[in-house]
Amino acid sequence: MTPRWRAATSRCTAPTRFTTHSQSPSPRSPGVSRESVRVAESATPSPSVGTISVSPLPNRLRRMRTAMTLDSGQVVSYVDHGGSGPAVLLLHSYLMDADMFAPQVRSLGQSYRLIAMDERGHGETPADGPFTYWDVARDALGLLDHLGIARCAVLGTSQGGFIGVRMALLAPDRVAALVLLGTSGAAEDPQVADAYRQAAAAWRELGPTQDLLDMNAAICLGRRDATEWQAKWRKLSGDHIDRVLTPLVERDSILDRASEIDCPALVLHGSADAAYPVDRAVELAAALPNAGPPVIVDGGAHFLSLTDANAVEPHLLEFLSKSLPG
Repeated sequence: MTPRWRAATSRCTAPTRFTTHSQSPSPRSPGVSRESVRVAESATPSPSVGTISVSPLPNRLRRMRTAMTLDSGQVVSYVDHGGSGPAVLLLHSYLMDADMFAPQVRSLGQSYRLIAMDERGHGETPADGPFTYWDVARDALGLLDHLGIARCAVLGTSQGGFIGVRMALLAPDRVAALVLLGTSGAAEDPQVADAYRQAAAAWRELGPTQDLLDMNAAICLGRRDATEWQAKWRKLSGDHIDRVLTPLVERDSILDRASEIDCPALVLHGSADAAYPVDRAVELAAALPNAGPPVIVDGGAHFLSLTDANAVEPHLLEFLSKSLPG
């Protein structure tokens, strides 16, 4: 008998390459039209050609993590990659850590001061109790205080995007610009949330089986090679998965408040995103007053900044150069 979690997530285990304009609109959000998106060709090969490495930072690009303690008592681990340019805070995806931004360290590190944070319950930042993404947004603002950064751009992929928009709502004067990749402003779809809970229950009961690891890789990284990330995930306990999954599946929608975010915003999304349809990007970009149509990367996977970095890079460079002059 097929486990419920596997049946519920079967649509995510074999993502296919397709073009944006042939994608069926979600019944839960506005339809996708040619006028509502900008299409970018992915510079990465088609999955049929072979796999793409999405490994963490090579040793030559690694810097030692630093840990600091906020006034709240929360410990935050981060990597300050340095640089004399404007500051950009990098916020990673679910079950990832600061190392996922290896491509951006390479492409942006000479022009910007990049700070990559391990979010609560991820990497070397602990989570000692329940939390929400509003709490993590406050953690990030506390880190900026610690570093003496009054204002910066925030780049967030998936979960990082959830946190970035909440930072902009909590402290609009601190966020100079937002880059949001593979994310959503809506609450989690109830059926998807239930499927994730079923997978977490299986993890708790059976441990990190290869089926579970492969399912997570398929949803997040598409057909890219996830070997090194799976090695990290294999170390996570079922209780840990429960703790970090709860804010994901229970998050509130920010769409009714998005009009309060007046900083420039860039929304990017992969057409082969197995977690959120393109409609979520169209919906979010339309809700943000200073965001243009979303950039849709043809064949792009969910963790877009990592899996499709070459297609994303020119858009990041252009947007940041305009939004963070000097």
